[in-house]
Amino acid sequence: MSTRKPAKTPPYKCTECGWTAVKWAGRCGECQQWGTVVEAAEQTGILRGFSPVAPTDERAAKPITALTTADAPRRASGLGEFDRVLGGGIVPGAAILLSGEPGVGKSTLLLEVAASTARQGRRVLYVSAEESPGQVRLRAERTGALHDELYLASETDLATVVGHIDQVRPQLLIVDSVQTVSSSLSEGLAGHPGQVREVAATLIRIAKERDLPVLIVGHVTKDGSIAGPRLLEHLVDVVCHFEGDRQTSLRFIRSLKNRFGPTDEVGCFEMTGDGIAEVPDPSGLFLSRGAAVAGTCATIALEGRRAMPVEIQALVNRSSAPNPRRVTSGVDSSRLAMILAILERRAGVTVSDKDVYVSTVGGVRLTEPAADLAIAIAVASAMADFAVPHEVAAVGELSLAGEVRPVTLAGQRAAEAKRLGFSAVIDAKAETLAPAIARVKALAARDLGHAKLRDVPVF
Repeated sequence: MSTRKPAKTPPYKCTECGWTAVKWAGRCGECQQWGTVVEAAEQTGILRGFSPVAPTDERAAKPITALTTADAPRRASGLGEFDRVLGGGIVPGAAILLSGEPGVGKSTLLLEVAASTARQGRRVLYVSAEESPGQVRLRAERTGALHDELYLASETDLATVVGHIDQVRPQLLIVDSVQTVSSSLSEGLAGHPGQVREVAATLIRIAKERDLPVLIVGHVTKDGSIAGPRLLEHLVDVVCHFEGDRQTSLRFIRSLKNRFGPTDEVGCFEMTGDGIAEVPDPSGLFLSRGAAVAGTCATIALEGRRAMPVEIQALVNRSSAPNPRRVTSGVDSSRLAMILAILERRAGVTVSDKDVYVSTVGGVRLTEPAADLAIAIAVASAMADFAVPHEVAAVGELSLAGEVRPVTLAGQRAAEAKRLGFSAVIDAKAETLAPAIARVKALAARDLGHAKLRDVPVF
């Protein structure tokens, strides 16, 4: 007869990934989340059963061919850029999570969405758990977001929030934010993973039962990810991120998850003294004005599905230091180092003894390799001191062999360049970097009225 005792269940367990431990830890050793290790309940070995419940006729399963999308028409929020990211509008019963850095303008954006929806005759309930109604009213006066169909409430208790929903009966609910609302059904303070999970699950259940779209604001951690349990992103239908540089007024909203539309759309806004304004055509924000100067070149970048012209500026200066400086703004520094190596090895542009500064206009950040050719031409232009005409744009990825490789959605980029007045686009047809630079030099010589190409400085 075996005398082996049954293994004991570890007394602590992570609520996120299920990691177990024999003692409590503030941080999970598996998923590295903070505050998710709680005391695990003992396994009793009793299997609890349940009785099946027959669904009603309204909730009965139906053939998918018998269902139509007319039951869930999209509703415009009044902000075209916001609707673009959502896939055309807000779907009834959708749970939308909006995250972003502190102070980027999340509350201002949602207050504008609330006011625009109220102006269309739909009642909106704005629940602010971080500000008082008076503070929200002051911001609404400044941004012109006052309307009789816009209701404000300042509550941190989930049960009271549900009571407001039953009393107001809104057609759009905004909760700012989910980390500051708590429920008596869950232990811990507001913002604890268990509290965030309980609050979000309750709001989403109300959204589905009443076809009430819910916009939820979520905080972010120091590394930029959404605070709280990872389950929060799985529960909601749409996850949007509102981002922007505090040094500039430009803001972008992009969709990270969307069950009702694409995730490659980007909305563009501008923060003004009167609130937030849409920028349906941001092409003029990233181009400089005035005469063409040496060291500049335009490229057609993609933000989601949107093609935008971005001007890249380069400055090359002789250095007396043993290690010349490489300073970037809006461009990846390691990418610049690779492009400079290609320029020197494949095109004969010597920059190893010079300081190189590369920046983008307007504070936009370029992360795609399609801007490689424009960066190389801008540096070559600064080295040889010839000005690239405003009508010239460069789009292409550079390989280590000096080849100009084609980029994604080249047709869309070319169409946008033509619409904006770019008469010449240097792309993968140039085959290698050296002929591409030579073609730009020829265009610059023609633009300056030089009769011979030899009048243009050479490397």
